[in-house]
Amino acid sequence: MMVTKTSVRSGIARFNRRRAARGIDAATPLSPTTATAPSLWQMLETLKSPRYRWVDLTHTLSPKTPHWYGFEPFHAKLLFDYLPDTPAEMRAPMRCFEYSVASQYGTHVDAPRHFWADGRALDAIGPQELVMPLCVIDKHEECAINPDFCLSIADLTAWEDQHGRIPAGSFVAFRSDWSQKDDLENKDGAGMPHYPGWSIDAVRWLVEQRNIAAIGHEPADTDPATVTTHEDSYPYPAEQYILSQDRFQIEVMDHLDAVPATGALIVCAFPKLLDGVGYPARCFAICPAEG
Repeated sequence: MMVTKTSVRSGIARFNRRRAARGIDAATPLSPTTATAPSLWQMLETLKSPRYRWVDLTHTLSPKTPHWYGFEPFHAKLLFDYLPDTPAEMRAPMRCFEYSVASQYGTHVDAPRHFWADGRALDAIGPQELVMPLCVIDKHEECAINPDFCLSIADLTAWEDQHGRIPAGSFVAFRSDWSQKDDLENKDGAGMPHYPGWSIDAVRWLVEQRNIAAIGHEPADTDPATVTTHEDSYPYPAEQYILSQDRFQIEVMDHLDAVPATGALIVCAFPKLLDGVGYPARCFAICPAEG
């Protein structure tokens, strides 16, 4: 059914007539339940107006999608099709595929259970947790100079000096412009990878001092390559920490260069997968048109 402004006004008029029949004055405020629907519809209409921009933060899912080196590429197997040259055993009035993809492939979510057996899985993450204020820490210039850049507490406090306090419950994204690279590992002549990441101290500060809800970044790892490839370091310390704190994260993000440092909302969508440790995600930001 198509909902229009006329149909909404008509519905409200019918509701007010029923209220009047029960002796309720038309000036009596509507209850929150009855007032919610028109209010939310108007809010959505505003968000879709030219006053706001919607920015997709997701890489298109395909065999060419950037992904962690240990995974096989995305694969699609045709099951049924409607084209005339389809083999008889596959011919049908619809087109269907069977997709094969690693749980942490491309732009994806990591659930706490990704690293912790007693952590929450994807099906335990509630819908209210999927919409957050978005703060973007832009260090793409530093990462261009030093591909092993490691985001520190000092970087976060300097960001707050310019943009204000990071709000509790927010999603903090680290912009490195790594999404613009063809090779996320960025190996040198000796075959060693070089990519930026978070310091565990910075992630711990965000959780313990700012009570953030989630983090995100463009490389396929939370920790920089200098940590993940170091034999003496604890494997993936920043990633281990953020997931152990019952937070989720989004990796291999795209288009962080198109969103402002503050003022945007992020929506992170992914399947409600039973015992899911991760899955390709669809994330987008709603931003003010200016900025």
